[in-house]
Amino acid sequence: MKPLDWMPRCFSSCGITPLGAAVLLALSACIAKRPAPATPRDLRVLVYNIHAGKDRAGVDNLRRVAQMVLDSAVDVALLQEVDSVTERSGHTDQLAEIRRLTGFHGVFGRTLDYQGGGYGIAVIARFPIVSDSLIRLPLTPSQVRAGGSYEPRGVLHATILVGRHGIDVLNTHLDAAAEDSYRRQEAATLVQIARKLTRSGARVMLGGDLNSTPVSAIHAIMETGGVRDAWPVCGSGDGFSYPEGKPIKRIDYLLISESMRCSEARVLASDVSDHRPVLFRISLGTEH
Repeated sequence: MKPLDWMPRCFSSCGITPLGAAVLLALSACIAKRPAPATPRDLRVLVYNIHAGKDRAGVDNLRRVAQMVLDSAVDVALLQEVDSVTERSGHTDQLAEIRRLTGFHGVFGRTLDYQGGGYGIAVIARFPIVSDSLIRLPLTPSQVRAGGSYEPRGVLHATILVGRHGIDVLNTHLDAAAEDSYRRQEAATLVQIARKLTRSGARVMLGGDLNSTPVSAIHAIMETGGVRDAWPVCGSGDGFSYPEGKPIKRIDYLLISESMRCSEARVLASDVSDHRPVLFRISLGTEH
């Protein structure tokens, strides 16, 4: 018996008229041919240091950050300087608040215990985040700041499911010291992580506040990981994003793997944080 030969017999025994049977057969054929949901060809990706949830004047900025994400139709955002229930931020879970205001998925990477809570980096996305992990960026010897404090750095690795494809997002915030010695070590670890992912065929976006300019040794190191700086290909203007009032340098980046393309990038005029946000349009290079 052919696969559909049983259907007329079933329709007759169930009291379904020939016209009704024809309608049901047409519907079943339509359902059978329905294509799987398409993967968006472009993602709008934001890289943004949110200054621990306050603008330069110290005014809370989470609601304005969330509104910027919505107004800019962002799909994925890499956020740095995010507080989690610290004393200085009024014990607010900043990622949870941004998620509530945007409706996005989100994950937090705690790089530092601070004031009864945590401080670090976060990734938010319209799409499901199916895995995440914080990878430490070790230094030898450990960096000691004034007063004996030490701020460890890390990279948040989040895998986002876009349609049927996974996108590996690496979000980081590198050391802010004047010279590069600590950043060189951090960049070397980042390169190892990115290279492993790109060699496996993964689509990789690596970004964040790198605290270094395009002419620095850090930039050259980063591009040995199978990822390339998106801005020179598609950016509008000089890309300066810091400080927000009158930016004088480009330190906020997105680097992408070879399978991806950047079609547009621009710095958004904003005083919501002490950095300006940088928005990229990235093509995944596939339809499904």
